[in-house]
Amino acid sequence: MISLKSPRDIDGMEVSGRLVAECLAIARDMVKPGISTAEINEAVERNILDHGAKAAFKGFPGPKGVKDFPAACCMSVDEEVVHGIPNNKPLHDGQIVSIDIGVLHDGWYGDAARTFAVGNVSPEIKKLMDATWDALHLAIEIIKPGQFLSNIGYTIQTHVEQLGFSVVRELVGHGIGKDLHEEPQVPNYGRLDRGLRLREGMVIAVEPMINLGVYQVKVLNDGWTIVTADGKASAHYEHTIAVTADGARVLTLDP
Repeated sequence: MISLKSPRDIDGMEVSGRLVAECLAIARDMVKPGISTAEINEAVERNILDHGAKAAFKGFPGPKGVKDFPAACCMSVDEEVVHGIPNNKPLHDGQIVSIDIGVLHDGWYGDAARTFAVGNVSPEIKKLMDATWDALHLAIEIIKPGQFLSNIGYTIQTHVEQLGFSVVRELVGHGIGKDLHEEPQVPNYGRLDRGLRLREGMVIAVEPMINLGVYQVKVLNDGWTIVTADGKASAHYEHTIAVTADGARVLTLDP
């Protein structure tokens, strides 16, 4: 069942979303050659706790036989698409790191992700990052009541594929609110004008995951980290977005 939020609910969700955005800004300012993802994770978690909130991902139940997620942030480096676990290995020049952060504040969840360059990246990687970022914002532009949900994925897929990149199929965006993952699922690919229409009061997390090479992915032995099947880089951006009478209201804007 899809949960529709009132304007007051959305205001509450924006508080959570702003905290996520603040945490991503902290992470952005820390990303540089020589720092570890564990150090960034520690700073983000400290900020979440200082605001009286909870790190949504820490302790999130894993698949059968896999331990709960151990960190506040998903830190995915280079070919890691999502769900990378922070570690003490220093980042180095030319890498990219996708940082996904969720918080629970006053009963509402917020969720967003960014991909950051570590030092200087190649033109090819910069193009991948820009394409993914632009695809997210092109999708946001079309969000309004009555719009087909499938057109979000169609917009993302059309943009990135014309630039030579590929869309991950096995992972999707989602509704969000009192639960971190709610209905509906929000694929990053799809056909034009199909299925469900967006309604005022829906809140969704739109999160294109775009690969430099093939779209196929696989899971590492830790049971969490998802990587590209060909070992090529992947970029990931995400915003939490409310559907309002006036169109999209992004709840995780940069501070």
